[in-house]
Amino acid sequence: MVTVDQVLNSLKKVVDPELHKDIVSMGMIKDLSINDGKVAFTLELTTPACPFNSDIERDVRTAMASLGVKDLNMRVTARVMEGRALSMDELLPGVKNIIAVASGKGGVGKTTVSVNLALALAKTGAKVGLLDADIYGPSVPLMLGLKASPEVVNNKIQPPMVEGIKVISMGFFYEQSQQAGIYRGPIVSGIVKQFLTDVNWGELDYLIIDLPPGTGDAPLTIAQTIPITGILIVTTPQDVAMNVAVKAIGMFNKLNVPIIGVVENMSYLQCPHCSEQVYLFGQGGGKKISDEFKIPFIGEIPLHPQIREGSDTGNPSVMSQPESIQSHAFTKAAKVIAGRISIIATEMQAQEQAEAKAASEQAKKE
Repeated sequence: MVTVDQVLNSLKKVVDPELHKDIVSMGMIKDLSINDGKVAFTLELTTPACPFNSDIERDVRTAMASLGVKDLNMRVTARVMEGRALSMDELLPGVKNIIAVASGKGGVGKTTVSVNLALALAKTGAKVGLLDADIYGPSVPLMLGLKASPEVVNNKIQPPMVEGIKVISMGFFYEQSQQAGIYRGPIVSGIVKQFLTDVNWGELDYLIIDLPPGTGDAPLTIAQTIPITGILIVTTPQDVAMNVAVKAIGMFNKLNVPIIGVVENMSYLQCPHCSEQVYLFGQGGGKKISDEFKIPFIGEIPLHPQIREGSDTGNPSVMSQPESIQSHAFTKAAKVIAGRISIIATEMQAQEQAEAKAASEQAKKE
């Protein structure tokens, strides 16, 4: 009959492929018990969207089998790690991670990427919110087929929900769909702050903020108002898009906001007859940015007519065509992003522990 120590020692050999730490020291094994040779515990993964979840689960079962455990009751759950510093006066205490999606220029499909990534994360079981911070040209409601105006309860805006995602956008508050948003910078900043503070976001694993293109008031307001887990840069293969995206990276680096990675949208067109990938707009723009700035390359999203059709009709690809190549590309990117956030969270926690230890040692000397 195996002992608790034997089980834990065996599980210490199972290492998270991204975090490079064993699952026992990471606190991923919960409620371990052994009763008449029956081993039971909970495997708590760092995110339901981790691309290596199945690998970790398989390695755990293999480790138990190597011990001779034949009766294993393993419950698999996930708890998303907090990838940003939460202080006592935090404006969004229930939001574990904030992902701001940025681009240097318009026309690269940033909102399309934001919407489909939010849907892909929500499908894994994560709690997701989507904030459309493009005050001048909000398009998230159209892409998600949302028309209802949000209600206000106890002075808090209640965000409409679609596919389990909480959504807020200035598009809900225009009287007519043709109405233009004409606002000066300070007003834009005020609206963005209100969407952060006066909306009932509740408990979220991920809040995705679809920023307007460029490096104007909205990105600056968000970066300076609340701690952000990181920025996701969206570009296309062309040199002009790549060169402008570099400016956005430079701005966020100056603000000391972590870069989650870069997504290349409209990367290629896959022939429906022979499946050949045709690179209409050039090739490798996103990878060049990744190599130059040493930031992760999240992946390529193909150019596909159904992506455009889905956005125009309020039926995004991830929601309406889950088995399509474009949906698989969004889902893969979402899992890579979730993994990256777990890494950022782990590094942040390690730094906080190191600082606390240094402060404690300094206090002892004094």
